[in-house]
Amino acid sequence: MDGLTGFQRDILYALVGLESPHGLAVQAELDEYYSESVTRGRLYANLDELVDRGFVHKERQTDRSNQYTLTDHGVRAIVAHRRWTEQQLLDALQRGGQ
Repeated sequence: MDGLTGFQRDILYALVGLESPHGLAVQAELDEYYSESVTRGRLYANLDELVDRGFVHKERQTDRSNQYTLTDHGVRAIVAHRRWTEQQLLDALQRGGQ
């Protein structure tokens, strides 16, 4: 996840959980998570960057809709990040939750 923002990382996690991962579904998922509404401009700019960096694949569905799916690189990045965060939590618990 080197070089990704927290928001971009959250987009990747949102894509994992969506059955129909189109832009508006990603936006709705993030709107539920964040306390403020996510603008389309912010979302699509970040989705495009994730596509450019090889984390996400973009496929045209209709004239007005694209589907976004994680690439193998994107899946590996999420798995590595999850393992790292889990290890950090385990280490903290072993130290007495400090």
